[in-house]
Amino acid sequence: MSTETPPPPKRGLLAGLRTSFLTGLVIVAPAVLTVWIIFAAVEFIDNRVLPLIPRALLPGFLTGLSFPGMGVLIFLGFTLLVGWFAKNFIGRQLIDWGERIVARMPVVRSVYQGLKQIAETVFAQSSTSFNRACLVEYPRRGIWAVAFISAETRGEVRSHIGETEKHIAVFLPTTPNPTSGFLLFVPETNVIPLEMSVEDAAKLVISAGLVVPEPDRAAARIAPRR
Repeated sequence: MSTETPPPPKRGLLAGLRTSFLTGLVIVAPAVLTVWIIFAAVEFIDNRVLPLIPRALLPGFLTGLSFPGMGVLIFLGFTLLVGWFAKNFIGRQLIDWGERIVARMPVVRSVYQGLKQIAETVFAQSSTSFNRACLVEYPRRGIWAVAFISAETRGEVRSHIGETEKHIAVFLPTTPNPTSGFLLFVPETNVIPLEMSVEDAAKLVISAGLVVPEPDRAAARIAPRR
């Protein structure tokens, strides 16, 4: 009696075409969407910025000139000029004066302060951004969640928690929206730092675990502490 394993059935033509189409879609879709988003963003900025610029204020060689991305270049140049102006004494005084005026407007004050906090968080320098990704046990022991180390616990919180053991402030994001989450003060011994970058950890959270960092970018794997 023969014990040979029968060969697998041959795949049909439609199954092969379907596999090829899905493979091509995985490759083409991200590239097409990236190009479309870039062009849509450039067109959006051009349509909002160019109508606000009086032609009389443009240099002579730009008068009558229009090309895709011109509004983006003007916006970048204006932002650079504002940033340079804000670093000197007069600029800081004018900005403080303007913010004091905004602080007296009930509705405008709330919107401005909220947007300012978001901008400062998103565009914060490395000294005020998350240090690295980590693992913490949440919501109970034995269940691990990806979080981001913020800073060492200080101030009143530390005085109430106690100074016998060092605690670390970590931000535990939600999936798939990482802008919301929980602020946890965890003992340092219960925090497992990860070798992956903050960006890779954010991708892992947003994708609900589907996008995993490459092995060479997460080389060191630390065993869970007991």
